[in-house]
Amino acid sequence: MTDDLITLEAPDGASLKLSPQGAHLLSWKPAGAAEQLYLSPRSEFTPGKAIRGGVPVCFPQFAERGPLPKHGFARTLPWELVQQEQGQDDALAVMRLRDSDATRAIWPHAFELELSVRVGGRGLDIELACENIGDSPLQFTAALHTYLRVADLDEVSVEGLAGLRYFDSIKQAEALQRMDLLLTGENGVLDLDRIYFGVKERPLLVTEGRRQVVIRQQGFEDTVVWNPGPERCAKLADMPPEGWSEMLCVEAACVGRPVELPAGETWVGRQSLRLE
Repeated sequence: MTDDLITLEAPDGASLKLSPQGAHLLSWKPAGAAEQLYLSPRSEFTPGKAIRGGVPVCFPQFAERGPLPKHGFARTLPWELVQQEQGQDDALAVMRLRDSDATRAIWPHAFELELSVRVGGRGLDIELACENIGDSPLQFTAALHTYLRVADLDEVSVEGLAGLRYFDSIKQAEALQRMDLLLTGENGVLDLDRIYFGVKERPLLVTEGRRQVVIRQQGFEDTVVWNPGPERCAKLADMPPEGWSEMLCVEAACVGRPVELPAGETWVGRQSLRLE
């Protein structure tokens, strides 16, 4: 891991770590609790290479759904720290990324991204804001690719998705989620890669035994749920073979309907996590 990490600690002991590369959240420890994010021990922390785990920022393209590099370029570029402070109840950091010759060469738009992270108590708030500082409209898809740490996938369920339409990226087909999502176990799913549409602001509850993480989002229309399963995980050079059993991605995303941002306007998306 690099030496230039940004560490935030709230007065109650809640903490997080950020890498300037990609404004990448690497660690979140609520007050009095253990690590809640999964970070692959095989991540290389090499400039220009994506970090595996934590919370990557996918922008201006989600996955390979477009002509740009997978998940866009924001997660592999250096961001600038523009604010860091500790308040009475929490701690805050704000990172910024602006367009450059390199970004305009593959995505010809003038923009300014800000990622704000706030930690305190049992909660974590992540806000991604994009301002169109050019003179023409721009369009993008985006996600906060949150990797939750888990101990036993057989114990994990995701509530709040029932009744939603989703796209299965493995089967390349749409379907309807009829009940809560179970991981492994009886009626469970592995090798999971789904985009749930129209989640909007409905809360999601990720339960593992007695541990519960409540996830809320604003601005992001969709939610992606991903676990590579053992076979796909074995093909990922930056994941250990057993890594799939220690994580579940629940991502706030705008995928189904790209964000249309007029010149001079700003879009804001948030994901809030709380350990219950």
